[in-house]
Amino acid sequence: MSNPQGSVKQRGPKDAGKKQPTAPVADAITSLKANSKETLSAVKKNVQESARSDVDYKIGFVIITVLAFLTRFWGISHPNEVVFDEVHFGKFASYYLQRTYFFDVHPPFGKLLFAFAGWLVGYNGEFLFENIGDSYITNKVPYVAYRAMPASMGALTVSTVFLIMWESGYSLPATILASALMLLDNAHIGQTRLILLDATLVLFMALSIYCYIRFYKLRHDPFGRKWWKWLLLTGISMSCVISTKYVGAFTFFSIGVPVMIDLWDLLDVKRKQGALSLVTFGHHFAARMIGLIIVPFVMYLFWFQVHFSILSRSGPGDEFMSAGFQETLSDNLMTQASVPIDYFDSLTLRHKETKVYLHSHTERYPLRYDDGRISSQGQQVTGYPHNDTNNLWQIVPAHGREGQGQRVHNGEIVRLRHLITNSWLMTHDVACPFFPTNQEFTTAPLDEGNGPRFNDTLFEIRVDGGKDGAEFRTKSSHFKLIHVSTRVSMWTHTTPLPDWGYAQAEINGNKNNQLPSANWYIDDIYGIPEGSPRLIKEVRKPKTLPFFTKYLELQRLMFHHNNALTSSHPYASHPIQWPFLLRGVSFWTHEETRQQIYFLGNPVGWWFASSILAVFAGIIFADQISVRRGVDALDRRTRGRLYNSSGFFFLLWAAHYAPFFIMGRQLFLHHYLPAHLASCLVAGAMVEFIFNIEPSELANISSKSPIVDGSKGNVTQQQQRSRPIRERIAGQTLLATWAASGVIISVLVWSFFFFAPVTYGAPGLNVQQVLARKWLNYDFHFAK
Repeated sequence: MSNPQGSVKQRGPKDAGKKQPTAPVADAITSLKANSKETLSAVKKNVQESARSDVDYKIGFVIITVLAFLTRFWGISHPNEVVFDEVHFGKFASYYLQRTYFFDVHPPFGKLLFAFAGWLVGYNGEFLFENIGDSYITNKVPYVAYRAMPASMGALTVSTVFLIMWESGYSLPATILASALMLLDNAHIGQTRLILLDATLVLFMALSIYCYIRFYKLRHDPFGRKWWKWLLLTGISMSCVISTKYVGAFTFFSIGVPVMIDLWDLLDVKRKQGALSLVTFGHHFAARMIGLIIVPFVMYLFWFQVHFSILSRSGPGDEFMSAGFQETLSDNLMTQASVPIDYFDSLTLRHKETKVYLHSHTERYPLRYDDGRISSQGQQVTGYPHNDTNNLWQIVPAHGREGQGQRVHNGEIVRLRHLITNSWLMTHDVACPFFPTNQEFTTAPLDEGNGPRFNDTLFEIRVDGGKDGAEFRTKSSHFKLIHVSTRVSMWTHTTPLPDWGYAQAEINGNKNNQLPSANWYIDDIYGIPEGSPRLIKEVRKPKTLPFFTKYLELQRLMFHHNNALTSSHPYASHPIQWPFLLRGVSFWTHEETRQQIYFLGNPVGWWFASSILAVFAGIIFADQISVRRGVDALDRRTRGRLYNSSGFFFLLWAAHYAPFFIMGRQLFLHHYLPAHLASCLVAGAMVEFIFNIEPSELANISSKSPIVDGSKGNVTQQQQRSRPIRERIAGQTLLATWAASGVIISVLVWSFFFFAPVTYGAPGLNVQQVLARKWLNYDFHFAK
């Protein structure tokens, strides 16, 4: 049959009904078929390389972990004496085992772990770790079991650093380098071989980072079992950090910033992965609120409940607590010795915090104080540390109550008569010696106190936490003495008066009558006749208080005393000194053997990590300037890794370091350990960045060529053509990274062994050996 347009080849039955592809598509299919074997071969090669890589990482992980345990446990039984702050945390563990109440400025989790270690080996807590140098052997203390717990945590911290780098996608040499900076650091080793809290703090900080990274990698598959698991584990790890020390709040901030950024991205209606409805966004927000705030806070409260449940007996921590709190403890001596107070009793008043007695004597204030201000020249009222007849005061009703036997109650107005000088306690609107804003306390002669100065002698008893009308008692009623006319409270402090005041404590009227440090108690009553019903001691059952009442009281005291740790210490240091390792801490010495333990990091590791932090900041600054000037030196993938991963590690460092600059309390080198861990992560990441920058032409191929289906292994022709070049360059950069890491680790190893004698406390060093290690005038012992 003829065809006007020319004859064509008749299609066979197999071609019937099929639509033929256009020429460009057909060419692409032909090319893809031609290269299918090469593509499959490349995919198979990638899978094999990935499997080999995982094996390499696993081998590296095992080696690093074994070495971490070896370095932490080597010679852990030496010294067999109490070292540095083991006097505190070993003692706290013993108090837990004895169920004896104590007070500390740190939350209970880390200390509970030490008590648990002692309980596991059957120890009863008889030894109280009173002095540095006390023998563990003589006192039969299972100190190796105690030390094994932080040593294990220290070793696992190194392993966790390895996992963080691995999960973050860094090369094996970069991962090993970051881990080696922790593995071979003398400070981390020295701190985790002793009964101290920092091993617990640093481990759970590292676990918080690791768990968050695992959670973040599941962001494209939300609300699954693994997603929830890693979210909750992140919250639990963060809770353990802040339940060990309050600086754990820095870890919450470090994780909180990227979480907020992530939520902000999810809220974007134009996000690449597709906009979320407000309901779905609400689910994301609620999940993070539950996993990262509510669950950690509940766990934090749980450890305090365990703390209160175990410490049910009276102990050395009683004096910090209110009378109501003390009444919840069995065997409380203050509560058992408590006696009700009657009017006209002769008694002594004692300041709860400083323990000085309210005291007066015939000497008077000088006409002028040192700053030129004029006093009243009245009789001195001071605080005196010793019991004395000049401490005796008689409590008298303010209005119309005569005779003995009438009880004093909370909220009543009273007067105090100084028995020796027969004068009335008073305060007035005259500035005290040290505080121009506070009122001077003095006494008024008997006739003036009963006449024109009567109102100046009136004081209200306000029992801390007591109900109005409740019975006023000795020892157990902690109270403020509030001046009726001016509403100032009687207060004292630790700065001694000049010579004219015999270096005794100043007593003044503080306008802030809510200060906890304004609390006093009646120490004793003199002259109670024998056989008085007041002397009959009743068997008192411990009272109960709601958990949150006890928790809030303890929290307030912990923050107050933590902030009050401002006194100088010979080994305290400033944050600016820490990254450069300018000063350490002497932990322990032994004169006969010339052995010592000196808390000091690996100088090479610390200086390298600190310098890398500066390099990172410089690169970020240079990149931002270049982008502003239209020069794009980095491809999108490299810049994303630099800002998101390395930037996250840098944020961790800054968040765990910068806040110390605004703290007024004592600070030591060990406060830098969490920040140092973060600097090790930055160091590993930056070494890889420096030696793995792709050439721009390969970066352009990678970023501009479309990928058909990366999950199934299909690649573009451009990528196939660039593969040999990329593989050759990747091999070269990996080799360079290995070489750089190897050189750094070799120097780390030498420095670690060089300073090992002062980390492990053995062997002893002669003068020349000590002097050889005084690189920055470290104040080692036995240097002469």
